[in-house]
Order: sequence, then structure tokens, then C-alpha cells
Amino acid sequence: MPVLPDKEIEEFVGSHRSWLWADKEITRTFEFSDFNQAMGFVVRVALEAEKANHHPDIDVRWNKVTLTLSTHSEGGLTEKDLSLAERCDALT
Repeated sequence: MPVLPDKEIEEFVGSHRSWLWADKEITRTFEFSDFNQAMGFVVRVALEAEKANHHPDIDVRWNKVTLTLSTHSEGGLTEKDLSLAERCDALT
């Protein structure tokens, strides 16, 4: 799967303002009311990631979950990353 051109990534982050783009990855922090809700979200993300066969880096800090997406095998962002980001947005 080819790495996306910068213009496509700019359009994505322009319409998905919670996602931040830096270098070769996109990141978003989701905030929940407590640890249990945060971990429930992590489980839902894991199920979606398995379906997509594409796995984000996940950082959990009590009620905050930060997802970082990049297609490491391609050396940057691909359609897989943007698609999984949208799926994760829909889980909240």
C-alpha cells in the first residue's frame, strides 16, 4: 500500500481536527471519565485493529488513551491509517 501524499493527509487532519500529524504518523488523545471507560475503549480499538490487520501504538494514562498510527512497513501514512483513525473516532 503506497504512502499517501501530504495533500491527502492535510485534508484528513483538516476534517478530523482531533488528529495531529507529525512527520510520518497521526496521533489522537481520547479522554474518558475513568480508567474503566478508557480500557473499554482500548478493547474496542483492539477488535477494530484486528479486523483491519493494522495495529496502532496505544498509550494509556488512567482516563486518557493516545493512539498513534503509521504504516511502519511502508515508512509513513497509508490509507490503512486514515481508515483505522475513522473507525476509532466512531467508537467514542
